[in-house]
Amino acid sequence: MTALTGTLPPVLWDTPALRTQHEHLERAADHLWRVVDDHGTIRGHLRVVADPLGIRYRAERLQLTSGRFLLVGEFWDADDAVAALRH
Repeated sequence: MTALTGTLPPVLWDTPALRTQHEHLERAADHLWRVVDDHGTIRGHLRVVADPLGIRYRAERLQLTSGRFLLVGEFWDADDAVAALRH
């Protein structure tokens, strides 16, 4: 029996389409986007997560002191995740 080892290539997700006109997304990684408002301020990050029931969107904020992302919420809709970062 031969064991196969290796890594799978990363999945490059399409940029989620937003209905809002107040923010836009800038790619930060294969499955991560910066949420940027009209003034150029980064409001947080939107991460795409595969779920057995479909695609989920995580609203996150980068904590600069630790270099870690803090979860704001997880949503079925990208616009809901962006709205969580807005408030």
